[in-house]
Amino acid sequence: MTKQLSGLYVITNEDLMPETEFLSMAEAAITSGASVLQYRDKSSNKPKRLHQAKSLKKLCDRHHVYFIINDDIELAKQVNADGIHIGKNDVSINETRKRIGANKIIGVSCYNQQTLALDAIKNGADYIAFGSFFGSSIKPDAPRANVELISALKLIHSTPICCIGGVTLENQSPLLEAGSDMLAVISDIFSQADNEKISHRCQQYKKAFDARNA
Repeated sequence: MTKQLSGLYVITNEDLMPETEFLSMAEAAITSGASVLQYRDKSSNKPKRLHQAKSLKKLCDRHHVYFIINDDIELAKQVNADGIHIGKNDVSINETRKRIGANKIIGVSCYNQQTLALDAIKNGADYIAFGSFFGSSIKPDAPRANVELISALKLIHSTPICCIGGVTLENQSPLLEAGSDMLAVISDIFSQADNEKISHRCQQYKKAFDARNA
């Protein structure tokens, strides 16, 4: 890894991003402040997924943004993604590392459990994700996490922490103040009315990180 895992972490969503506008919406985000883009598509349309992933990889490379694939090791290998994000029901970290390679990023969902985070770090996770911190329309039934998870883990580990779940510009301050390295955002970015508003929203997140890190 040559860049730091920090800043705005945008996640694609097939419901919010129509196929005809998918790439332009993603590009609006990664040219306006996002430092990581995760491709998340749970559909069974493999040709579409491969095409979109290849296109996103080119965009991310061009703009020096990390490209992460959600849950799909084979797709990540096919497009030479920078890494993969896995959850508790996916392949183990050790097996993922064997399959994806030593130099790839592995992010792990740890929900609201510090024990899962400590185990993931011990097994070589490159970053861990806590959430949901707020009510989320994407995953309304996700377990709720609290900001103390962030500050407690920061006292004992330097592994980057990503916060997810209903994050918006209006509620993100406590997460940054607690030490979150990345904010994962879906709806607050991709539900914007047009690409100009997507860009503006991403710029505002970048300003929040810059102000916190100044």
